[in-house]
Amino acid sequence: MNLHTRRLAGPQVLLLGGALVLLSLLNASARGAYAIDLADILKTLWAAAFGGLDGSPEQLVFLNIRLPRLLLGLAAGAGLGMAGALMQGLFRNPLADPGLIGVSSGAALAAGITIVLGSRYFPDLPRTLGSWTLVAMAFAGSLAVTVLIYLLAQSEGGTRVGLMLLAGVAINALAGAGLGYLTFLASDEQLRSIQFWLLGSLGGARWSAVMLVFTIVLIAVGAGITCARPLNAIALGEAQAALLGVDVERTKRRAIAITALAVGAVTATTGMIGFIGLLAPHCVRLVAGPDHRIVLPGSAMLGAALVLLADSVARTVVQPAELPLGVLTAFVGVPFFLLLLRQFKGRV
Repeated sequence: MNLHTRRLAGPQVLLLGGALVLLSLLNASARGAYAIDLADILKTLWAAAFGGLDGSPEQLVFLNIRLPRLLLGLAAGAGLGMAGALMQGLFRNPLADPGLIGVSSGAALAAGITIVLGSRYFPDLPRTLGSWTLVAMAFAGSLAVTVLIYLLAQSEGGTRVGLMLLAGVAINALAGAGLGYLTFLASDEQLRSIQFWLLGSLGGARWSAVMLVFTIVLIAVGAGITCARPLNAIALGEAQAALLGVDVERTKRRAIAITALAVGAVTATTGMIGFIGLLAPHCVRLVAGPDHRIVLPGSAMLGAALVLLADSVARTVVQPAELPLGVLTAFVGVPFFLLLLRQFKGRV
């Protein structure tokens, strides 16, 4: 099939996305500082499901370290991809990104405050939340900033997308300044914690956090897909969408809430992983067209595959160290994105 003259059909795109996710899972399962054969992985999964675990090194590494990391990567990529597709559809702008509504910057600022000032101003939090302190504060910060930007975008009884964009730019700049001040105040140990968190990683995956994030993202993806038809109508313009019977304001609120929920949960657990929310929807739209019934689930699947592939490279390219995932997604994503733009510029 010649992609220059013909787009892929919707079912073909979804089948291709599912295949990419499966291949990415298999590749990421086997690769790492401790390589595991695919046959041993299948045996471990069978033993875990039907009994017969013998405590071999392969089983211990896969079940306790690699599998939660894979599931977290799957959830992170799906959430970021879905959020990017929602924002691009809502803003009707291919350059839109979940970061525009301040989710990531809010999470980053709240995490920085917790790391640097938490022991001084919030001494009771660790006793109350335990190891969930940083995750809970980052998630709360992401939601708080999103609500603030949404309120600033209200005008004449409606949500103005242009105002939301300007408010997002201003709040993101303010959050960046706050993080800069926190890094100035931070000790060497706190500075390393902030930088590691800002660069993004799946290395902190633990079963309790993985299951929570996976559940939140699964709900967000399911809710996001229900926005497909309204976003298709909004692509014609808000006035035309209203004439077609679409509740434009409700669609905006739903899309923003879903994005905040998914990206907030992901960012609070993995740190900041950039470019997935921009790249995945673009790639799907280039090969499948603008129909959000395909773009939304396709972006979730492609985002999951991209994060899994990037993480498998991050774990192996500088062994025994680990390359920050957010750095790798930018290094690999930007040239690939520019190549796509050059190849398919007639469709962009």
